[in-house]
Amino acid sequence: MKDTYDPYITPPLNPLPREGRDMLQPVWGKLSIKQTRYKLNIITNQIKQQTNLQLFVYSKSIPSPSLGRGLRGGVVEGLCFLFFLMKPIVSIIMGSTSDMPVMEKAMNFLNEQQIPFEVNALSAHRKPGAVEQFARTAEGRGIRVIIAAAGMAAALPGVIAASTTLPVIGVPIKGMLDGLDAMLSIIQMPPGIPVATVGVNGAMNAAILAMEMLALQDADVAQRLKAYKAGLGKKIEKANKDLAEVKYEYKTN
Repeated sequence: MKDTYDPYITPPLNPLPREGRDMLQPVWGKLSIKQTRYKLNIITNQIKQQTNLQLFVYSKSIPSPSLGRGLRGGVVEGLCFLFFLMKPIVSIIMGSTSDMPVMEKAMNFLNEQQIPFEVNALSAHRKPGAVEQFARTAEGRGIRVIIAAAGMAAALPGVIAASTTLPVIGVPIKGMLDGLDAMLSIIQMPPGIPVATVGVNGAMNAAILAMEMLALQDADVAQRLKAYKAGLGKKIEKANKDLAEVKYEYKTN
């Protein structure tokens, strides 16, 4: 818990999700800063246990102008606000921004499924030290699954997997040999350093696989995953209905 907050040097904050907002209802009202902070300390612990939020408390004894999005909780004797940042549980890593058109499919899926994620570019060849540093600190930051995309020599997923016990999903990026070079580089890991590898440019499947891993320990994620899979079946049913409307003289169904 932090006691100070500088809106000019801190990144923009996200709107509080419904589950967190509902928990905060009891602290709204005419309370002193001391009373409000006491209640916030109790409630924020509950929120941390049930959501992926990083919470910060800011208090001020004199009126202050609006500090932007994320403002929660007011008091009479001064100001006491709760700020929050979503805590990523999936990390998407790519060799360069040229991989964005492929990896956007993974980002869109995770976003639609309400799974907090981060996106960064790292190079196993140009800055290997930064890759190792990322891999060694990812678990401590709350990351549970890593999706790493790379093309050609495609060392990035394997280098990350060598420095963490977190599951790593590799996405081969199509390149000179239609992605076969990248796919073989990611698949052929030595014993003890596995990388789960999807098909060439298979960012969507990588995100789904990450969600399946998360669903093992998160009932809410598991429920959303089941709903998504059920929706896939409905798409096939609709496709068959549409095909039934196609008429040919010798078509029998």
